[in-house]
Amino acid sequence: MRRKDREESVDFALRIIDQCEYGVAALCTPDGFPYAVPLSLVRIDKKLYFHCALEGQKIDYLRKNPKISISFVGSNQAATDKFTTYYQSATVSGTAHEVTGENEKIGALRALCEKLTPANMTGDNFDRAIAKSLSVTGIWCVEMETITGKAKKQI
Repeated sequence: MRRKDREESVDFALRIIDQCEYGVAALCTPDGFPYAVPLSLVRIDKKLYFHCALEGQKIDYLRKNPKISISFVGSNQAATDKFTTYYQSATVSGTAHEVTGENEKIGALRALCEKLTPANMTGDNFDRAIAKSLSVTGIWCVEMETITGKAKKQI
């Protein structure tokens, strides 16, 4: 990181990841072009999980090249007295793989739903949704290899 004065700890970066509803994933196409897509993600220990369809462009790209980078912006506020912004961000790089085990898929979906739609987790709502859609839902896991945090704070 060029600006060491803005570098934050891994714990800081993990807090940013946990508070963000989504991150923007950067993949590489087979032709070497960048491809970026927003994903709803949840962190479980040093792994990130996202859900998706069983087929599609990002799945094709990940199967050919599983390397991935994901950026999260926790906050961004323009200064009112100068030409700058105050921000908090985290970036992860790692390798993605498709989750095939039913227990891991359900655990990832449960964690994702608890993070993003906690009000819907009452009663047997989650179990009914899983029974209906698990077989047509893809789950991918990103093994986080690098985690960086960065912030510019208002002085």
